Amino acid sequence: MNKMWAGRTDGATDAAADSFNSSISFDCRMWRQDIRGSIAHAKMLARCGIITDGESASICEGLEGIYSDIESGKLGFDPSCEDIHMFVEQVLTSRIGEPGKKLHTARSRNDQVALDIRMYLRDEIDTVTGGLKALASALTDKAEEYRDAVMPGYTHLQRAQPVTFGHILMAYPQMFLRDIGRLADCRKRMNVSPIGSCALAGTTYPADRLSESLDLGFDGICENSIDGVSDRDFGIELLSALSVVMMHLSRLSEEIILWASWEFGFIHLDDAFTTGSSIMPQKKNPDMAELVRGKTGRVYGDLIALLTVMKGLPLAYDKDMQEDKERLFDACDTVRACLDITSRMIPGMRADRAKMKKAAEGGFINATDLADYIVSLGIPFRTAYKISGGLVTKCAEKGITLGELPLEDYREACPLIGEEVYRAVDLDECVRRRNTPGGTAPDEVEKQIASVRRALGEI
Repeated sequence: MNKMWAGRTDGATDAAADSFNSSISFDCRMWRQDIRGSIAHAKMLARCGIITDGESASICEGLEGIYSDIESGKLGFDPSCEDIHMFVEQVLTSRIGEPGKKLHTARSRNDQVALDIRMYLRDEIDTVTGGLKALASALTDKAEEYRDAVMPGYTHLQRAQPVTFGHILMAYPQMFLRDIGRLADCRKRMNVSPIGSCALAGTTYPADRLSESLDLGFDGICENSIDGVSDRDFGIELLSALSVVMMHLSRLSEEIILWASWEFGFIHLDDAFTTGSSIMPQKKNPDMAELVRGKTGRVYGDLIALLTVMKGLPLAYDKDMQEDKERLFDACDTVRACLDITSRMIPGMRADRAKMKKAAEGGFINATDLADYIVSLGIPFRTAYKISGGLVTKCAEKGITLGELPLEDYREACPLIGEEVYRAVDLDECVRRRNTPGGTAPDEVEKQIASVRRALGEI
């Protein structure tokens, strides 16, 4: 096939070169954005008197027909076309004739692809944001169910202090709200139009870049035409934000994997989101969570790949930049899939309250509460800390908990200690007393739940 760019060369390339150079196998997914952009461009050309109203109407009608035929499946992509832009223009010209050849006036594939990818990623950000909202909502609902379920909180993966399961779960919506904010910031910087930058130097035609950008939902235009065609910061920023999303998902997945293990036994996952073993009949593997954890490295790789592509490129456009799309598409696909499967998995997750409480009773995670109680008797914290540590040692030697330690042992360590010490080290009481804003007390968890729901409702 003779190339639409044939002129300086005869357009006849080696078949292997055609295959190596082609991007239609992956950039065809931007067909909606390409056609929407072309319709806006045709309308702008007519408004500016660059083509006639009749020619513009013919082009728009032809493009709308192509849109409808692709959407219905009537029209398939031609793999012999170099990219989605050439495919659409070729089909358009074959259908409407000479007016189709005028569509590319006052633009280049360089600014056209930059436009398409910004529009595509803008839509992807909206979809990912919806996925984050759905997951944050599912976690919030689950947190409300277990707002008062006492369990150990951990630091260094060692039992630290008593918390509620609802409190732990509510940490993740906070992360996802920040992710939504990062994506919104990225979308704002992305939402300027490069169209009209042409190859790199702008155009000699009296084009109205601003009106075309506004027609396509942009906030304005790229103010330097060279930057307009060569900028991929918005893609790198998006991949960075998506990498943080995946980091959060991976942390949640790791917790789920640990909690579901026989050693912890804190939660049970719905069978629909686990798999079995081909040889060990007792196994119930948290494969969905493990895959999310594993796919995190894939998105990190996409970020590093695009950073590496861009790091040494001279201005303006270079063919290397064709490598941006597969990385961006892969990351968006991966994040959407991981958000979806995790959102589906959370509602069926059940906590074992008894096992969580039993684990909280071991490990002396109420030792800080004991120290705080001793402080309330008028003893300096550092002295109280030492007394509490000695009492923990005594309990460990006897194989009992602080709640089981006889009062005489307490009074031997500190004569001021009274019967109220047992209320002070009661786990449910320990949790209830942590009622400062953001704390683990069930009433505070309820406030966190209400706050997150308000925030999600405003997005």
